Amino acid sequence: MKNAHVPQTVVITGGSSGIGRAAAKRFAERGDRVYDLSRHGAGDPGVTHIDADVTKPDTLNSAVAAITAETGGVDLLVCCAGMGVSGPVEFIPEGDLRRQFDVNLFGTINTVKALLPVMRKARAGRIICVSSVAAVYAIPFQAYYSASKAAVNAFADALNNEVKPFGISVCAVMPGDIATGFTAAREKTVAGEDVYAKAASAVAKMEQDERNGMPPDAVAALIVKLAAKKRVSPLYTVGVSYKALVFLKRLFPVSFASKIVGGMYQ
Repeated sequence: MKNAHVPQTVVITGGSSGIGRAAAKRFAERGDRVYDLSRHGAGDPGVTHIDADVTKPDTLNSAVAAITAETGGVDLLVCCAGMGVSGPVEFIPEGDLRRQFDVNLFGTINTVKALLPVMRKARAGRIICVSSVAAVYAIPFQAYYSASKAAVNAFADALNNEVKPFGISVCAVMPGDIATGFTAAREKTVAGEDVYAKAASAVAKMEQDERNGMPPDAVAALIVKLAAKKRVSPLYTVGVSYKALVFLKRLFPVSFASKIVGGMYQ
């Protein structure tokens, strides 16, 4: 007979949509105390929404203070908040470029910094960062998105070794194409399409792949599974075909892998 699940306190950024919302629902269904930190609450049963913006550390600190006042601690942090920009590198507006990193990378860093003191005090905790297969296979006309997710992988890997002595573990999850509202919300730059003839078709192909991608619950299922594991590896890929691609990247020369991606989107 399996041991009964001991409810945990779970904090999820971006828990009002996409992968974050799917994960929040799963954790709530298994009896965990779930908090969604985002700018817009979904109001799902069993999920407590707290207004917070990952680019504004003061809102995260306030949210963490409110949560710990209620629960005494946090067992799991899942960093799902993210956004995407697309277009030629030289034409994407400076504001969009900076927001890409502010949300995906610095948003993750801000949230982790807000929660780490709580986990260190308890000498326990797990942090799961949602990255992307684009961190491994950088996508043309999504250069800044790919770079931000590669940075998340490096951040999670380094952080894991820093906090291991405190009983805290960290890993990153890399989904491939996922069918969510992320596609429609992408900030698309059309400037420069007269110079880069393949830009429009590359972005259109990428978005078609996303719309035909896996449901967000496929990623949520892995996140919940990782939350229950005694130990985690640094990186996890979601989806059989994507796992194969990431594995083959280790075997291929870098130039060959780059040529494959170029062929797909150019």
